[in-house]
Amino acid sequence: MLSLRFFSVLLLSLASLSNGLYILRQRATVCNGRAELCARPYGNTTFLAAHNSFAFSSNPLALARTQAVDVTSQLKIGARMLQGQAHMKDGKLHFCHTSCALFDGGLVVDYLKTVKAFLDANPYEVFTFVFTNPERLSIPDVWKPQFDAAGITPLAFVPPSRTMKRNEWPSLAELLNANKRVIVFIDEGADGSAGSIVDFILPQFQMIWEDPFSPTDSKFPCSIQRSSGPLSNDDHMHLINHNLNRNILPIGDGVLVSDPINAPKTNSVASIVAHSNNCAPLSLGRAPNFVIADYINMGQPMQAVDRLNGF
Repeated sequence: MLSLRFFSVLLLSLASLSNGLYILRQRATVCNGRAELCARPYGNTTFLAAHNSFAFSSNPLALARTQAVDVTSQLKIGARMLQGQAHMKDGKLHFCHTSCALFDGGLVVDYLKTVKAFLDANPYEVFTFVFTNPERLSIPDVWKPQFDAAGITPLAFVPPSRTMKRNEWPSLAELLNANKRVIVFIDEGADGSAGSIVDFILPQFQMIWEDPFSPTDSKFPCSIQRSSGPLSNDDHMHLINHNLNRNILPIGDGVLVSDPINAPKTNSVASIVAHSNNCAPLSLGRAPNFVIADYINMGQPMQAVDRLNGF
């Protein structure tokens, strides 16, 4: 029989499951790998993000790729936000960028199941999805079933209000202790313009602004490019697109592809911190919440994120 002392040492808490049952869950003392992050509010934490995380290939001739290692490897490196763009193909939701003819990353539900396996094996990690929905596919009818089928819905955080100011988010420990440790943002349609709202699928630009996407300048000049109300930009979290591109057809509109050759330099601590500093004046001097990078296995992107978190 387990002693009362055993339970007091473990500091167990109750975490609700979607089926109404409860499990005993040890309180978080290490959050996203660091004890110091447990008291840190989600809105004041910087996370490494993998740009087009589904588009991985070890083939250097795969021009549509943005990552050289698979999703599980990205997670092991330290990515705690995954980004991807989805399109409907043959009646099913696939991860593809611009066109599935360029790069088909497979079924969204299979991708989500891969992430769920990582979350199950790592129960004290706060995790974020930021997905792009260019076809404005129905949030309740197309997107929510993907999370349901992958088993992620019970872990998804539902905010007390539909849009939360940056300083209103709970701490990482509070999210972990409630076992509501997955935050989901979608750029288009989550505001209710693509079907009714889903309580855990949040409108990205109402709470996160972005600087210019598809950057080609290695100095990463910053401006607020994508944002919407009702919150002021100062009350938004923010995301920096630190994924350098090169133009392989410099006529007309050109053709931009990711730049693995310069990725070690692009993903250096110096480059990422400099980009963060470029954007800081637009966010009351604060570090970004998300650093989106290509080829996160190259350079030192996780070390840069640690630096931005004050470590």
